[in-house]
Amino acid sequence: MKFIFPQNYKFTTKVLGIIDYQTAILNLIWDGLIFLILNIIFKSLNIKIFLFIISAFPMLIFSIIGINGDNLINVIIYMLKFLIKPKLLFYSK
Repeated sequence: MKFIFPQNYKFTTKVLGIIDYQTAILNLIWDGLIFLILNIIFKSLNIKIFLFIISAFPMLIFSIIGINGDNLINVIIYMLKFLIKPKLLFYSK
């Protein structure tokens, strides 16, 4: 069976069909960094769990929902470019 995809179709592989691999790796790095910092600072398990959920959950939700189908890394790059050069270019002719 052969499938025909249009030329403008963007085929990207995703983890469980939800998050692309670059964003999943970024989430793992972010969660690992938060986990290490919380283990160094706090001793109570309840505080660690609460602060981990509070700090990691918004990033996970943001990466699942996304912004207009862009992955999280592209959005961060666009934001950094805008901070460096704050011009608004609507049309390039």
